[in-house]
Amino acid sequence: MNTNRIIAIAAAIGIASAAIAHTGATGIVKERMVAMSAMGDAIKAVTPMMSGEADYDAAAVREAAEAIGMHAGESMTELFPEDNENMASYVKDAIWEDWETFAELAERLHTSSEGLALAAGNGLAGSQDGMTDAGAMMGGSDMMGGGMMADATMGREELAEMSADAVFAMVSDTCSSCHTKFRKEAK
Repeated sequence: MNTNRIIAIAAAIGIASAAIAHTGATGIVKERMVAMSAMGDAIKAVTPMMSGEADYDAAAVREAAEAIGMHAGESMTELFPEDNENMASYVKDAIWEDWETFAELAERLHTSSEGLALAAGNGLAGSQDGMTDAGAMMGGSDMMGGGMMADATMGREELAEMSADAVFAMVSDTCSSCHTKFRKEAK
């Protein structure tokens, strides 16, 4: 697991969480800001564990995964109605122009967060007997086209067999991909 990659993704999500916490938002814009902040907080809570900077806690990882999952998938797409436009938010028009990709990323986040909750008991790749290579080969690293390509077709049951940090990387990559494509930079 690339520690610098995890830290960079968590920092980006943390900055995004802080940026969306601005005041003045109401209605559905505020609802999605709250949801995005909750997911960002969940990512930030477990990032030190995934990078080896804090002791691993399977229950905390499971809780964070469930918090992310609660706001992913259809719960997320419902927060972006087409008639909402960009009113007081950091959403690019691309979200509505390429709805299929956005919806797929939201669903991928839901599936990978469910997989993370199930994989939480597996621990980190380096601490598993014989699982380090399996996690990498199944999409937990950039080897053999892993990462985003691998998790796009994997179900939660397959993810449940991987190390928690490999699945966490997929969750983080999905967040990052969505933000890159559909989120405006905070000014």
